[in-house]
Amino acid sequence: MPPGGAGGGEHGCAAQDRPPAAGGRDEGAPLHSTPPLPAVALLASEEKEQQQEHQQERQHPTASLPEGPLVEILARVPYRSLCRFKCVCKAWLALCSSRDICKRSPQTLSGFFYTDISGLHFRNLSGRGPPLVDPSLSFLRESHTDVFVEQFGDGLLLCRCWNMGTEIDYIVCNPATEEWTVLPPLVLPAQVFGHLLHFRPIAYLGFDAAVPSRFVVFAPLTNGLNDSGKVAIYSSETGQWIYVQSKWAAGTLVYHSRKTHVFLNGTMHLTTLHKSIVTIDTEGKVWREIKMPDDLPSSSDIVSVGKSQGRLYVWQIDNPNNCQLYIWVLEDYCTGKWTLKHTVDILELFGRRYGKDKDSFKMFAVHPDCNVIFLTDGEKMTVSYDLDNEEVNVICTEAMYGLPYIPCFAELMSAGH
Repeated sequence: MPPGGAGGGEHGCAAQDRPPAAGGRDEGAPLHSTPPLPAVALLASEEKEQQQEHQQERQHPTASLPEGPLVEILARVPYRSLCRFKCVCKAWLALCSSRDICKRSPQTLSGFFYTDISGLHFRNLSGRGPPLVDPSLSFLRESHTDVFVEQFGDGLLLCRCWNMGTEIDYIVCNPATEEWTVLPPLVLPAQVFGHLLHFRPIAYLGFDAAVPSRFVVFAPLTNGLNDSGKVAIYSSETGQWIYVQSKWAAGTLVYHSRKTHVFLNGTMHLTTLHKSIVTIDTEGKVWREIKMPDDLPSSSDIVSVGKSQGRLYVWQIDNPNNCQLYIWVLEDYCTGKWTLKHTVDILELFGRRYGKDKDSFKMFAVHPDCNVIFLTDGEKMTVSYDLDNEEVNVICTEAMYGLPYIPCFAELMSAGH
């Protein structure tokens, strides 16, 4: 924030000359000389001028610093702080809304998108204040009556949009800048889909804020029953789909869900139904399968995945036995070596000593930049938990299975709108 007051201290100036005392009159001065009152008047005028300057600084705080240095300072402030600064005054609203400042502002986790029966919602990480972005995606609804969010990719969303009686469009949009681009039609193999042509495979959005100039979309061409053995890959750099033959092991069954993929280091990671993670690079040339940790506590085939601090995370809750949460980190990517990093007592974390509704407890995200995880009891509480200092903070008093959102203000390549 700008400095509070410039120059002069509380009173604004040093002590002034005063009229001489009666007993100290110069011998040569006239007996009835007038005291130097103009000095007192000048003091009052200077104080009034300084008060006016201070009031102008409070109304227009940017005036107290040159625009160049102030822009450089604000460009290093996280986006959530910029949103708070907008409330200072109109001048700060305009300044903190500048696209140039927002593009350079360091971004981290700002909140979560989540859905319920009423649609898509957004909740700030702090749990307070209006949503940082418009979850209604009103800028898409100007041209499409129906909008369905297919996938989340850090700062971008992949949506399926259509109007009554029209073909479905895949659209990638940026809710922070309200830019969006329509992908070309995805060609579906008739021998796999047959009469199920209305069915669309789940597509996965890959986006890395460190390389904001491009995004990719992966679509395994399967309808859930039949598999073509191919994967379609869209790149914003070429503006086209390519269709590559899968090199995963025969019989690989990808777990198709919006919450079971991670895009990390230019590679898409998808969980399977047989306790492994399959990967594919953006050109469809490098294929791999990574086995899940050997010491998974539950026989369930479903294991959650995420990324934090440049590494792959997996976690699972052992509901039948004391409701323990286990978190692993892929320490060695080349060898596929997992390390159990954390074990958390879920009941103790939520302050409950009984096992009622254990299946409702979920860990739904890990912070991308620090050792903080996010959990919900599925009913009346969603919290963050700092694994380093064991602190719990309540985000909201309702269930929320959110997906992390990191704002991005870079120009969306191939943006048509």
